[in-house]
Amino acid sequence: MSALLRCGSSCRPRPRPRLGPGVPPLPLLLLWCVWVSGLPASGRAQADLSPVTCGSVVKLLNTLHNVRLHSHEVKYGSGSGQQSVTGVTEADDSNSYWRIRGKSDLVCQRGNPIKCGETIRLTHVNTGRNLHSHYFTSPLSGNQEVSAFGEDGEGDNLDDWTVVCSEMYWDRKNPVRFQHTITEVLLSITGEQYGRPINGQREVHGMQYSNQYNSWKTMEGIFMKPMEGSKAGNIHSEL
Repeated sequence: MSALLRCGSSCRPRPRPRLGPGVPPLPLLLLWCVWVSGLPASGRAQADLSPVTCGSVVKLLNTLHNVRLHSHEVKYGSGSGQQSVTGVTEADDSNSYWRIRGKSDLVCQRGNPIKCGETIRLTHVNTGRNLHSHYFTSPLSGNQEVSAFGEDGEGDNLDDWTVVCSEMYWDRKNPVRFQHTITEVLLSITGEQYGRPINGQREVHGMQYSNQYNSWKTMEGIFMKPMEGSKAGNIHSEL
């Protein structure tokens, strides 16, 4: 299995990329979340707003396999050779944070609720690469490869994903699907596990059909307060 993934000099820690103009560093956001979690019940109720919004930093849980979407400085040893994307069981892994951004040719204003059917990018916080897919075969299941691509949050239009849900907005409480806008596959996990150097992590790939393998829900995160009228919120709350 080690032939499928390689971890060389690129596995050395990289400087954390900026989250973007006007967004505080992640440690400051986490401090805010600790403060919110200590609020009395009335304060938490006001902060617990349900739409998922642009600029939020979240973990995404595959609801069938109970693993979080993850990436790291480990590249595929086949296919594209790009940074691999996997699923992990650990809830507290820092490599499972993704920032929600607008699609590749559009800025998504911080605090805007994400509509069902809207196209977004998911940028891996620790490496600055975007969730990506293309016509390469995934190494374990033979489905479509999903990778992380780009530098400092900038890649190409193969980083764009459409949020598939049945309400008006993407709601934190409800599962959604992510459909790759160019190839139309759905972000999925069917359970195949890697060996060395990432023992036990699940393969993430794209599938053509909507089913139980491509259901995702937001979990831990730093959520931008939804905009009120024309003003973007600068307050964050923890799920």
